[in-house]
Amino acid sequence: MLLAIDTGNTNTLFAIHDGQDWIVEWRIATNATRTADEYAVWFYQLMKMNSLKFSDITDCVISTVVPQSLFNMRNLSRRHLNIDPIIIGEKGVKTGIGVRVDNPKEVGADRLVTALGATKRYEGDLIIIDSGTATTFDVVSADKYFEGGIIAPGINLSVRALHEAAAQLPRIEIKKPASVIGTSTVSAMQSGIFWGYIGLIDGLVAQIKEESQRDYTVIGTGGVASLFDGASKSIDYYDPKLTIDGLYEIWRLNK
Repeated sequence: MLLAIDTGNTNTLFAIHDGQDWIVEWRIATNATRTADEYAVWFYQLMKMNSLKFSDITDCVISTVVPQSLFNMRNLSRRHLNIDPIIIGEKGVKTGIGVRVDNPKEVGADRLVTALGATKRYEGDLIIIDSGTATTFDVVSADKYFEGGIIAPGINLSVRALHEAAAQLPRIEIKKPASVIGTSTVSAMQSGIFWGYIGLIDGLVAQIKEESQRDYTVIGTGGVASLFDGASKSIDYYDPKLTIDGLYEIWRLNK
């Protein structure tokens, strides 16, 4: 079985693939100071609850955008699973995606992994909208090259900033409001956040298409993207598994 670990700025995903499909997925808050032993205790208990053992894991692939966490993730794999993991971004690790940007080293490992996952499922030129701590728009060519993109603040980050910067604005639940015109402080904030991000998504996708004069398939992914499924006019598909599917493909490439 393959263990895939994807460490984002907010959450870390552990997923197990049995050779046919992903059988379990677990998330834990990302904490760069959490030790390999602490991860092992948490992971062991979840494995046990699902009738799985550490010895069931034969391979491990890791992607992280938090460099401080990599030491402990590597130790988790080596010390507790007895596996030397594949680390996305390390020298010699093939990603299956070319990069056409000014400085390829600046491209986050997570964006390349997600891009690869998308190219395995969708054809042609792609725009991948990943809504997490940041909202990223990644442009991937039909010949599997990462061509750049856009980075905007994530929706949860915007909600927190509103609450923390304005004394009278509460922390709100993110959801589609009943009407675009809010009749209370909460509904007005929900409208601004929800429809504001729909406008951001649809506006930027339209701008990308106009500037490049290409037709794109647009895929939404990430934990928050499901909120926009059906509301955005520009998103063609919602696919929550692009990143872990990309991790699986990179493991296959390097195995």
